[in-house]
Amino acid sequence: MPVTVYPWHQQQWRELLQRRATLPHALMFRGREGIGKLDFVRKLAQSLACADPAADGAACGACQSCRWFATGSHPDYREILPAALRSGESQSDTTDAPESDLPVAGKRKPSQEIKVEEVRGLQDFINLTAHQHGGKSIVFCPAETLNANAANALLKSLEEPPAGTRFMLVSHRPSYLPATIVSRCQQIVLPAPSAAAAEQWLRGQGVAEPALSLAQTGNAPLAALALDDGEFWAQRKALLGSLASAKVDALALAEHLREYPVGRLLGWMQRWSYDLLSAKSLGRVRYNPDFEIELTQLAARLRAINIARHHRALLQLQRSVNHPLNPRLFIEHLLLSYALLLRGETAGVNAG
Repeated sequence: MPVTVYPWHQQQWRELLQRRATLPHALMFRGREGIGKLDFVRKLAQSLACADPAADGAACGACQSCRWFATGSHPDYREILPAALRSGESQSDTTDAPESDLPVAGKRKPSQEIKVEEVRGLQDFINLTAHQHGGKSIVFCPAETLNANAANALLKSLEEPPAGTRFMLVSHRPSYLPATIVSRCQQIVLPAPSAAAAEQWLRGQGVAEPALSLAQTGNAPLAALALDDGEFWAQRKALLGSLASAKVDALALAEHLREYPVGRLLGWMQRWSYDLLSAKSLGRVRYNPDFEIELTQLAARLRAINIARHHRALLQLQRSVNHPLNPRLFIEHLLLSYALLLRGETAGVNAG
């Protein structure tokens, strides 16, 4: 289990350790996805449970408690993630998120939600006495994946906090959570690093083009590190090369892209449309600097209002991308909508 605090979170780390004895029962760690929030929380939980912490309050790494954390088997720690994340899949590949794969025929995709049964299943753990003096920690990540019933079940524990139990919610998008949940947690904002700091860190991890990787993820270094594979870049180059053409044969392109992960494809198209609008309005691009010339040329031919409508339609698909009724039709509709944009027309993007 990773228990790392990254360089860009050192100030927040020191501040929390200084008041470790007075931390409340519910904490929410919020910030951009892909910057290391979950690693930060794991390290904090380990340090709070450590039997022999260092002078600054950090975990010693050598006691029995730390050894349990190292093997992912600490009896006083629970980590609740959606089944899709536990199984190695990811959420939709929107602007800052990892990829999602196409459904496998005959196989149900793991849930993208934290379900009420998982929250209710914590009751025995909550009611048990902690094995060690540090109390118990329960982590929910990402907290906004709690479905409505699960959120209500968690709210009951937050309203009547059990003794010796601390709740840590990791959130990429706190606005998706019920206000009643947010209001009962002390907010800890974990910032993204500066572009320079993120590039330096990625170079140290062996990433060949850190600036481009960071641009793809909105300056999220861990998400950028996860992109360091040949298939991602080969697929992206093929798609964006096609989108850069003056005309797009949507159905032929859809056939070529039919094996692409749907979430990854939607994310690329969202970033492309954002850059078209930015090039049109501001004269610069954000996510695809290696295609800046092509984007600028395309944007000059298009109306800003049409680009904005197309981009908004793509964003509305963010929550449904993991559950398309027909992935092939989903891809075709995405590309047909883009082809209409290039012809000076607009149409709503239907998920199919």
